[in-house]
Order: sequence, then structure tokens, then C-alpha cells
Amino acid sequence: MFAKPTDRSHHIDWSLLRSKVQERLIAVQSPLAAVADAGGAGSEELFRRIKNPYYLGDEPSLTQTLGWIDAWTSQPSAMAVAAESSSDIAAAVDFARQSGVRLVVKGGGHSYFGNSNAAGSLLVWTRRMDGMQLHDSFRGEGWPSSAPAVPAVSVGAGAIWGRVYDKVTRSGRYVQGGGCLTVGVAGFVQGGGFGSLSKAFGTGAANLLEAEVVTADGRVRIVNEHVEPELFFALRGGGGGTFGVVTRMTLKTHPLPSFIGASLFGIAAKSELAWRTLVDRILSFYSDNLFNSTWGEQIRFAPGRKLSIAMVCHGLDQNQVEAVWRPFLSWVAERPNDYALAGEPLLIAIPGSKFWDPASLRGLSGIVLQDDRPDASPDNVFWATNLGEAGQILNAYESVWLSKDLLRPHRRQSLADALVKASNYWPVSLHTNKGLAGGSTEALTATRRTATNPEVLDAFALLICAADAKPAWPGIPGHEPDIVRGRQEASHVTAAMAAIRRLAPNAGCYVSEANYFDAHWKTAYWGENYQRLARAKRSYDPSNLFHGHHTVEFD
Repeated sequence: MFAKPTDRSHHIDWSLLRSKVQERLIAVQSPLAAVADAGGAGSEELFRRIKNPYYLGDEPSLTQTLGWIDAWTSQPSAMAVAAESSSDIAAAVDFARQSGVRLVVKGGGHSYFGNSNAAGSLLVWTRRMDGMQLHDSFRGEGWPSSAPAVPAVSVGAGAIWGRVYDKVTRSGRYVQGGGCLTVGVAGFVQGGGFGSLSKAFGTGAANLLEAEVVTADGRVRIVNEHVEPELFFALRGGGGGTFGVVTRMTLKTHPLPSFIGASLFGIAAKSELAWRTLVDRILSFYSDNLFNSTWGEQIRFAPGRKLSIAMVCHGLDQNQVEAVWRPFLSWVAERPNDYALAGEPLLIAIPGSKFWDPASLRGLSGIVLQDDRPDASPDNVFWATNLGEAGQILNAYESVWLSKDLLRPHRRQSLADALVKASNYWPVSLHTNKGLAGGSTEALTATRRTATNPEVLDAFALLICAADAKPAWPGIPGHEPDIVRGRQEASHVTAAMAAIRRLAPNAGCYVSEANYFDAHWKTAYWGENYQRLARAKRSYDPSNLFHGHHTVEFD
């Protein structure tokens, strides 16, 4: 059943595929391999370029993450179909099925498990399929007459969120995508997909209205809740590149928030007692003021008794954002012997029409960075906070959903104790937008219909603990992965997560941000939805043409 051939690309006759897709079949040449073969010559310039996420996305041989210690290393495909249409993709799928060559799919290339690359494989590269179409009143294929038309946007599989946000917000609407501007839409939605405002608008998967997908038999299908609903369900959080190759998605749009705000600051506690008090204080403040559909993003607890706030809100103007935080910041300011702010807090509110506008973002020096290639579009911008992810090597990555019950007064002390203990080993972050408890009825109702683990509906946050390193690749002098350090940091992550798991021993996690080595991945990623996904997989891909690490029917 498991069609998992070894690298036999040198035995493949590519001429038949070339006759179908012509010049869109391209040989994949890795700049990393070229530098390694040259003994490291040119490595400094290459690794400088690798810190640019747009360069990584435009290079078919590379992935946004270059590997995971003791797990995988990014390897180039032998050939790629630089797809421009669903017929190109169907030709690639048919060829892979008939020849036995390994097939992988890449849009944005952000898979932490490395599922968008494989040595000697055939890559379906969707980067060129980035078209977008706005709909004032969208009705899906086969929808009953009773189903109302809704505003929507259709996007090609190669579109990235920064450009989709810009297109949609210029029309006065909002689409729920990811926080990172260079993440690909298709993989994001298939993994579930959380953005800063998911507590208000749900996951990316919850907003999917319809998809065009090429399945393992080479058929191009249109699927939605009324046409092939089981395949549609699987595409809404069942994992990217698992059930077929998505060529187009249509997503619901929402009224554009009047303002998008951000709150960024850090605090250091000067004693253990002050640290424990601060952790309890921020949890109480969050529960009373931020645990709602208005706020999302991160609260980070780090060694050295450091608290970092990076929260995003919608619908609040500048005065309102400042008013929300005033009691907490005043409490800190009144205790100079216990706490020190790491600079002046940044509290801002930007009109919703400007928050994803590249021209406006370019003015946020230090917060937003640009693609520095000479021929790059000035619209190629990205958040500075995502710079460290470009070309990263992962040493460890774990996540766990934390129930809203932990915010109750009688349980909050246990949560604070666990966070204090965990942060002695390694930083841990509460991603409050990746747990939907406290969110809008719309977000909860729509997400309940997706394949994402239902635990997300009860969770107030997804706790993430991860360790990464700068870009590296085996065989390049001065840029080899540091395996010893990587394993040491992984042990710190394990220790930190042990403190958290004692509080939530059987909690699930988010499939796109999970532990590569999780032995209980089926229930952790999808809970009660796994068996339904497995049935869809057996129905639409019985030979497991589309497979990767910890994908449905992986074993």
C-alpha cells in the first residue's frame, strides 16, 4: 500500500512529461550543493541570500526551513514542474503515478517536517500560480439554492499571504490568513492555519468555501461542502499535500476591521519572587482583559525572568489600545525595585486599510524588512520577527493546547507555576490566537466543521516551545549544522515541555507546529477526526502517492 520508492530519478525517462508540460519541466539545481561541491567557495554570499524569505520562495531547490537535527535535511528534487495550470499539475501527478518517482509539492515551502522536499523527486512547484479574483457574491459549484452567496476571494495555490492581504484589504475586505507574510496560502489552509485574528474569524480552513484539487488519479475536481464533502473536509486541516494537489482555493472574506493594533514590550523581573508575581499578574490580566475575540498573538516567558508581549488586536483605536494596557503598565512602573522595562512599550493602532499595505509597512523601520535583491518588487516586505525563520535549522519544536479551564482562579496558580518552571529551561510562548476559546461564535462554529483537532475549541492558547539555529547545510565548511548544540537545546525543550505536560498530560497539538518525533501524532494532531481522514485518504489516494512524515496513513 505504501508507495515509497527510493531515489531512482536517474533511471527516469522525463521526455513523456516534457511533451505534456514543455518548458515548464525544469532541472532543479541546488545552490547549496554547488557551494558544497566547490569546497565552500561563495558560501558567505549564499547564506546572506538565504536569510531572505523571498529568495528562498523563488528558488525551487530550497525550503524556508533547511532541516531538523536528527530528523531531515532539505534536499533538492531532480526535476520540477513549474506549474501554471491545473493541467500541468495533472500531468505531473499522472507521470509520478505511472513512473513511481517520488512526488512532492511546494508553494511557500514552510513545512517544518520537510514534506515539501525529497532527494531525486519530482516537485510540483506552484509558485507561478498566484492569481487572485475577488467576488462580491460567491456561490460554489453544486450549492443548494438555499445557501446564500458570500463575499470571497479565489487564490492560486502559489499565492502568499502578504499579497493576498494587500489585494483583499484594498477592496475594503479582510481575509483570515497567517501572520507570516511569505507563507503560502494552500499549505497554510490544508494544515488548519491560524492568524493573529483567528479568535474573531476562525482558522484558514474554517474560511475555505471551495477548492480545486488534482487527486492521485489525475482528475481535476471542484470540492466544497456539497460536492465531494469528505475530500473537502480533508482539505480543511487534514495536512498539506496529503489528499491531492490543490490548485485554487476560494476563501470567505469579512468586513475590514477599522483598526489593527499591536502591543510590543518586554519586562525583566529582578528576583524570583517578583518573577512569580509577574507571571501570575500577566495571566490574570490576560484573563480579565485580553481573553476575547479582539486580541491574539503571543506572551513569552524566558530564562532570566524575562516576559515579552507581542499582541495584536482589531477594532481598537490608538487611545483604546493604550487604555487597555494602562493598568498593567502602571502596575509595573509602580514597582521599580522589582521590574525593569526593556525600552519604551510600543502601542500602536493602524487603520485596517494600511496594516498590510506594502507602502505603509515600508515606513515601519525595524518592524518590517524588505527583499534586498536588486530586481525585487518594493512590495516584497516581511515582518522583522520572521527573519530568524528564514533558512533556519530546527533543533526541537513542540506545541500543546492549553484548556481555558487553566485560566480559572483556582487553576491559574498551577499554570503560573508550570510556566515559571518551564522557562527555567527554555523560552515558552502562549500563542493566544491559536486557541479559539474566548473567540467569536462565528469562529468556533466554522472551525468545528474542519479536520483540526477539536481541542482547539476549548483551548485559550497553543503553547509553543522551540529551538532553532542559523542556516546551515552539511558539507559546507563554516556552515555545518551544530549537532551537539542542537541536541543539547532539544534536551532543554524536552525539560521545559515536561513541566507543561504535567499540567496537560493528554493535550493535543497543532499539526503544522508539532514535534517531529511524537509517537502519538494521530490523536495529537486530529483527535477524533483521524479515522474520518483515514477513510478519505484510502478513498482518494489508495496507493499513498501523496505522502510525507506524519501525514494521514503515514504508517
